[in-house]
Amino acid sequence: MIASPIPLRAGVGLKHEHYDAILADRPDIGWFEVHPENYMGAGGPPHHMLSRIRRDYPLSLHGVGLSIGGAEPLDRDHLGRLATLVRRYQPGLFSEHLAWSSHETTYLNDLLPLPYTAETLSLVSSHVDEVQETLDRRILIENPSTYLRFAQDEMSEIDFLEELARRTGCGLLLDVNNVYVSAANHGFDPTSYVDGFPAEHVGEIHLAGHARLAADDPAGPLLIDAHDRAVHPAVWDLYIRFVTRAGARPTLVEWDYDIPAWSVLFDEAMAAERILDGH
Repeated sequence: MIASPIPLRAGVGLKHEHYDAILADRPDIGWFEVHPENYMGAGGPPHHMLSRIRRDYPLSLHGVGLSIGGAEPLDRDHLGRLATLVRRYQPGLFSEHLAWSSHETTYLNDLLPLPYTAETLSLVSSHVDEVQETLDRRILIENPSTYLRFAQDEMSEIDFLEELARRTGCGLLLDVNNVYVSAANHGFDPTSYVDGFPAEHVGEIHLAGHARLAADDPAGPLLIDAHDRAVHPAVWDLYIRFVTRAGARPTLVEWDYDIPAWSVLFDEAMAAERILDGH
């Protein structure tokens, strides 16, 4: 199988609820993205369906389990299974999160934040180098959604990501919903963040919906990167702002919970595609 580059179009996360509609209708959509952790077995129905879809569409892998910001060495078994998947499906892109999710034998169902320090930067850089060497490809690292900040931060998130890209040669994945969520939770201006994000390193953009939790805090409600609803209008505005400045990038609509009918998800992707067509 030959790698198919991800086009400058909109894509969506591939969900088993939509297999039948996709295979029956062959919708005109740019690409699909999957979490590789769901396909690390050797065979079975998931691989059968993914192989059929991969024959017709470019594919991106978006990892959630490497714990690339963890203090311990990367899990070599996990990285090996990931390399096998990359060889098998030849995705156009591979991305991971600027986060940690495991410690020793404990695996957490969360993508947890990091302190932005020189020590953390050195650790994450070494992990990114190891992943890129193992996969024999450049990877993208995604900006996180966060719900707390560390008192020991020595640099901004943007400065951390920009230096990570400079040291390792990795690219960046700009998750616009994560920007909006973090900005609301920490009280900074999301437009300034988007305007300052290093566009030259961005290889992909994510859009998603978020939940708003009522809170007693006078600063306002807490936003959660829920991926369970349509993209918020303010997130669309930030997206338009970025692509107006930086130009089109492959754009994914994430919807991982309370999965809607295929037509609803397809319409969200087409809204992104219309914006891309204008840039």
